[in-house]
Amino acid sequence: MSAAPDVSIVIPVYNEEGILREAVTELLDGLASVRAALGEPGLGFEIVLAENGSRDRTAELAQHLADEREEIRTFSLGEPNYGKALRRGILEARGKYVICEEIDLCDLDFHRRALEHLRHADCEMVVGSKAMKGASDERPLLRRAATKVINGMLRAALDFRGTDTHGLKAFHRETLLPVVEACVIDRDLFASELVIRAGRAGLHVLEIPIKLHEKRPPAINLVRRVPNVLRGLAKLTYVIRFGGKP
Repeated sequence: MSAAPDVSIVIPVYNEEGILREAVTELLDGLASVRAALGEPGLGFEIVLAENGSRDRTAELAQHLADEREEIRTFSLGEPNYGKALRRGILEARGKYVICEEIDLCDLDFHRRALEHLRHADCEMVVGSKAMKGASDERPLLRRAATKVINGMLRAALDFRGTDTHGLKAFHRETLLPVVEACVIDRDLFASELVIRAGRAGLHVLEIPIKLHEKRPPAINLVRRVPNVLRGLAKLTYVIRFGGKP
């Protein structure tokens, strides 16, 4: 195995055969600009493709990419579970810093800004917010509305004081590892639990605005996700508020 990288980019992937190769290739090529902007030409990156239950050729293509490029690693869960895949990817990451990405975003500007904050010890976690002042969210109206509803529910149930939890985030892996291991929710709300628990643990969570333009429609229908989100929110509220067992 090669030496541990400085940064691990963890990307859950599900039914992404149409954009996987192009997106990963563009991300790898674009990392040169991140190194240049940070003044670190030798900064090492790895990409961890966390495949979870795809019904198309995503798992096969991810393995082909890993065979072709030493910077890429992949694993397959065998079930469609975004949160479980993201959690395992974080646990398997080898970098000092971890960036949680989305295959249809690959926002290099977020990578640069987040790493600047983390390397200068401004915070322990950076969240890319699509809802704060200065952000630009070009998703359909229904998806933007769903984000507002979920954030409102998190504020009411768990005193969440930020503007976003799902999507792009970056953090010191060693510092956040106990928080990751304490999380009990998978699927859609793992990312929310991670951000909320980090804040409740007294860690400095910094939000920065992002420009969001997705490359394709979501892989899972929004309406189909609602029951899982509601169950996850009830479970998360019980565990955090009342110290119950999951």
